[in-house]
Amino acid sequence: MATPLSAAAFRAALRAEGVTVAEHGAWSTHNRNAIGAWGPATGVMLHHTVGAASVDVCRAGRPDLPGPLCIAVIAKDGTAHLVGYGRTNHAGSGSKAVYAAVCDGTPLPSRPGPDAIDGNAHFYGFEIENWGDGRDPYPEAQLSAVERIAAALCRAHGWDADRVIGHKEWTTRKIDPSFSMPGMRARIARRLGTGPDQGPCTPFPGAAFFAAGRRSPVITAMGRRLVAEGCGRYEQGPGPSWTEADRRSYAAWQRKLGYTGADADGIPGRTSWTKLCVPRV
Repeated sequence: MATPLSAAAFRAALRAEGVTVAEHGAWSTHNRNAIGAWGPATGVMLHHTVGAASVDVCRAGRPDLPGPLCIAVIAKDGTAHLVGYGRTNHAGSGSKAVYAAVCDGTPLPSRPGPDAIDGNAHFYGFEIENWGDGRDPYPEAQLSAVERIAAALCRAHGWDADRVIGHKEWTTRKIDPSFSMPGMRARIARRLGTGPDQGPCTPFPGAAFFAAGRRSPVITAMGRRLVAEGCGRYEQGPGPSWTEADRRSYAAWQRKLGYTGADADGIPGRTSWTKLCVPRV
């Protein structure tokens, strides 16, 4: 889990990923934060609008549900219309089992469990303009924008593509979005450089990935590589949780590469990570 990005950092991340944005009103401060928690951030949730010309509705809300209803509406032409930022009324309650799987990086359950977790607090929510009836197409420009937006947030937080889920995977109450979520996650993974055809080494997940509380098989694989390089500083061997032993071990690897001072602080950087070549898991 992570601290949500600031609105400015979020917008910059989208633009860096090549997303076209349109800003509507005071979107960066339009939210439901006064009603409930916003964060820690766990992942990205995708929806379809069940209609067209949805920007105003998603910004203002409906009589039965105050806006904003998402952070952005992704139009057919690929434009991300920013309508709010922070807690938005998009996810509702969802499965504790799904939430745990997203946090732990494990496969989603085949069917969501009972609604128990406040998704509005933990997921960046995006509405994709589509009727959701199986006949309304998703143009490639729109799918590309979905891919880029999700990848931008994953990249900023050091997340894998499995942090991106559909509303239909969150709760049995919903069927959106109407495209394949495994297919979209595969697209996002390829953009992040973590797809199955991207070579033998785990791409650099970003420095923010290596923080207290992070659990991932990538950390175990990293520790094993550090031990193989003679840099292990573990008492009981590497494991999936990022610990002080991991930091000390990685600092030893950085010093082995010739880094000194603040450059050998034990937090992986892109160059040292690439040279370590942690196997894919």
